[in-house]
Amino acid sequence: MKLTILRHELNEAIQNVSKAVSSRTTIPILSGIKIEASFTGITLTASDTDISIQSFIPIETAEQTIATVERTGSVVLPAKFFVEMVKKLPHEEVHIDVGDRFQTMIRSGSTDIQLAGLDPEEFPVLPTLSEDQTVSVPGDLLRDMIRQTVFSVSTNEASPILTGVLWSLNEGTFKFVATDRHRLASRTAQVETQDVRFSNVVISGKTLSELAKIVPDQNAMVDIVVADNQVLFKLGNVLFFSRMLDGTYPDTSKIIPQTFKTELVLNTRMLSDAIDRAYLLSREEKTNIVRLSTLENGDIEISSSSSEIGRVKEELDSVRWSGEPLKIAFNSKYMLDVLKVVDSEELFIGFTGAMSPIIIKPRDFDHSLHLILPYRTTN
Repeated sequence: MKLTILRHELNEAIQNVSKAVSSRTTIPILSGIKIEASFTGITLTASDTDISIQSFIPIETAEQTIATVERTGSVVLPAKFFVEMVKKLPHEEVHIDVGDRFQTMIRSGSTDIQLAGLDPEEFPVLPTLSEDQTVSVPGDLLRDMIRQTVFSVSTNEASPILTGVLWSLNEGTFKFVATDRHRLASRTAQVETQDVRFSNVVISGKTLSELAKIVPDQNAMVDIVVADNQVLFKLGNVLFFSRMLDGTYPDTSKIIPQTFKTELVLNTRMLSDAIDRAYLLSREEKTNIVRLSTLENGDIEISSSSSEIGRVKEELDSVRWSGEPLKIAFNSKYMLDVLKVVDSEELFIGFTGAMSPIIIKPRDFDHSLHLILPYRTTN
């Protein structure tokens, strides 16, 4: 294999695929990036068996020639060095020449680098998926849906299924749900589909966080292919394969209350700032407990305390308050996580008692819902 390629194009492709390189693999080939050159373009692939990412660099675009290939072929180069090397090369043109036993010369300007490559035949073959179940989603919508749910996945590997986000698609309603048994986040969106339906598709939260980083900023469409135990995301010249998590996701619909004893409407920013201040003390106690209580004048009180430092108490104006008086304690970190992703000036909070789930919804739209379980406290 022998080729010349523009450094910034090569670097961008490497940055995309390197997200799938395994840092703790016992299989040496998986610590590398596979480069394959043909007369139509250069393909880079990385995989850790759970996710695989492939990026294609065409030989030329309408504006410029990106690469020239003198000799086709392929090689696997150690990602740890290759990723950093290309980023720091001094010249815009990069020459790559693979010789006997996959010894690879990389030249750029006056810099010469020699890397010991690996046999590409040992690299895992990417799955071939049937594309019957394909749905197209705007990139910014997909990124928002991930951002507004992924923080609620479990980090406890004892329940692997809860470390993922549950996806379902039914009659054009695309839904994400994530829970760690202490909190829950759900987000829905209407998408155009050709009678595509699926349920119990669970994708690792870590995988979705990596996917969100490479979804294009411009509002390009992302094609999502669901087949067997794999999901494929097509993002322009990038293919992102993810294995689904095994198991059945628990039915969470029964834990979401439909009626409330106390209802509040609050300014999102004011509530976020008040809880953030209260969190500073609750964090010192390692409990993150913050208390919310309704006051007779229609306002609410946010408070927290630390046995060593002191206490903080703050009154907030409510936009609306109806129902029974309330005193409740909750994990302020969980509440702040929600408030960071609620894209609405005002939010609705519903309570069905001091020990029942707290429901948080944006006022401006009804496509997302968050649930937090309260704390039982002695006072």
